[in-house]
Amino acid sequence: MSSNYSYYWKKITNLLMFSLTLIATLCAVVPLVLIFYYTISKGVTYLSPDFFISMPKPVGETGGGMANAIAGTLILIGTGGLIGIPVGIMTGIYLSEFGKNKFGFLVRFLTDVLSGVPSIVVGVVVYTMIVIPMKHFSALAGGIALGILMIPTVTRTTEEMIKLVPHTLREAGLALGIPKWKTTLAIVLRTAWKGIATGVLLGLSRAAGETAPLLFTALGNRFWSTSIGQPIASLTVYIYDYAKSPFEDWNQQAWTAALVLILLISILSLLFRIITRSKYKTN
Repeated sequence: MSSNYSYYWKKITNLLMFSLTLIATLCAVVPLVLIFYYTISKGVTYLSPDFFISMPKPVGETGGGMANAIAGTLILIGTGGLIGIPVGIMTGIYLSEFGKNKFGFLVRFLTDVLSGVPSIVVGVVVYTMIVIPMKHFSALAGGIALGILMIPTVTRTTEEMIKLVPHTLREAGLALGIPKWKTTLAIVLRTAWKGIATGVLLGLSRAAGETAPLLFTALGNRFWSTSIGQPIASLTVYIYDYAKSPFEDWNQQAWTAALVLILLISILSLLFRIITRSKYKTN
């Protein structure tokens, strides 16, 4: 009798836990699906080749595109990546391989604090340190702000992914007489590459969706500009400006810009998956 009771109790507990995990999964997935559905339904109206190759129209005129904002977003993300990704990866390597001391604890703590700092605060700091001395807004200042925002995500992901690499691989490299730094670069990093690439993608995705720091650094530009030393347009700033405007046409274009931004992140994610998969197979 007791064995039957135990059997049914395990079945009920298993069903209950499965139901709870399913509900939690739906709570996480449903909002994401709704965001995608609503953005696509509202933004597809203006989605056309002209949106990608045309410049914004003057105030009061309908139509136009956001070619300058798309190009500016790519420049800002690229600049931020050149700054934040190397710093984040190298910091993650240090914390994982050499950071078992007080200094490593301090760096880890400061990285966690930086990850929780509001992006607008980062924008104000970069404004004070870069924009004011330069006496004008610029894509460089915007890239630096986005790079700073990438660092915590890339750092912590790199550290955790490297920690997952078995110590036996390190010991095998050292046993063959390979220096520790070369073992880390040639063996440990190659093994943890896919996880590190995921962290890089998360950092880029976060930077691509930021608006507040760009208002203090890159500012925006209604004209075509690819100069890193001048103010530059971005999709997020255009979304912010167009969404709060009183013009219905601009409101619709803001939805289309949001859709384009989502598509851009999706393409970046797909490219990273293809690159990491092919590299993993090659190795």
